Amino acid sequence: MTDVLDLAKRLIAAPSVTPARGAVFDAMEAMLAPLGFEVTRFTRGDGEEGSDEEPVENLFAIRSGPPGSRHFAFAGHLDVVPPGAGWSSEAFDPEVRASPGGDLLYGRGAVDMKGAIACMVAAVAEVPAEAGTVSLIITGDEEGPALHGTRALIDWMREHGERPDLCLVGEPTSVNRLGDMMKIGRRGSVNIWLEVQGTQGHVAYPHLADNPIPALVRILAELDALELDRGTDWFQPSNLEMTEIDIPNRAHNVIPATARARISIRFNDTHSGASLSERVVAIAEKHGGTALPIVSGEPFLTPPGTFSAIIAEAVKAETGIDPEPSTTGGTSDARFLRSLCPVIEFGLVNATMHKTDEAVAVADLYALSRIYAHVARAALAQV
Repeated sequence: MTDVLDLAKRLIAAPSVTPARGAVFDAMEAMLAPLGFEVTRFTRGDGEEGSDEEPVENLFAIRSGPPGSRHFAFAGHLDVVPPGAGWSSEAFDPEVRASPGGDLLYGRGAVDMKGAIACMVAAVAEVPAEAGTVSLIITGDEEGPALHGTRALIDWMREHGERPDLCLVGEPTSVNRLGDMMKIGRRGSVNIWLEVQGTQGHVAYPHLADNPIPALVRILAELDALELDRGTDWFQPSNLEMTEIDIPNRAHNVIPATARARISIRFNDTHSGASLSERVVAIAEKHGGTALPIVSGEPFLTPPGTFSAIIAEAVKAETGIDPEPSTTGGTSDARFLRSLCPVIEFGLVNATMHKTDEAVAVADLYALSRIYAHVARAALAQV
């Protein structure tokens, strides 16, 4: 019942394109209940299919230890991105195939991140209940808008007085081989929609119109010239990227009435989403435009210390390598969980995540489950 390969197959076989609900959570609950976990499932969101308010299922499972014992949490997501076309086999029909480097398990979510969740379940089965309290924080909305997933779980945990001492998120952080990298932080993210309103008119009579494009160009030029920072000890420099320009104009002889653009900023802990938003809004307004910012995450850092040392020791014991502490890459649900307790991300090799024929080395599943068990035992024993 707790063989990690079998667990991973059972999760992959339950289709769960974001936002996930139903069968995949049934499978998860069936794995945890026999291990002594109290499982709570709830749904948030009441909108139509395809909207940001579409219902999302979440799961919180806890096995309480002795009174006063430490509380260690695993966190992850059961939702996956759409499989797309071109798979060698069915994306939700898990298949093990031989390869020169060892057997591989194929299926959507094998890496990101049903494989890691299977490792969590196999790991907690090896941690005795008397060692302390263990929980799993599992959402169905990490790959989507992330509005009704982990944030709703955190609200529920606070309402019910559940607060872990440490949390490990099972995102696929390894790059070339299992264990070569862990994430001790992440940069923040803000997307900003820019718009300049003009007056439509004939290109031969520009004095009767007001072309918004030059103003938008000036806004973008000033933004492009910004040096936000030069990085910090743990973070790379913040970067501002232009991701879209839209000028709705189907006629060559018409000055358009509107010009729009979108920028995305990934920023380190020398900034906040609010401070960067204010800066961009001021630049847009200076040139006669507007800016609408949406902050999707703030930067966070779990400085190297006891928690990272526990993970490094477990990885070293299993793989013989020292994981590099890093803050590179995109955002994850760790950006929300960090409000509860120190958070570090560590998981499988990420080379095939979100790709056609996503696959994980079977040997890595067994190794990661042992690493997770080592981490949980050590974290619970910490004084």
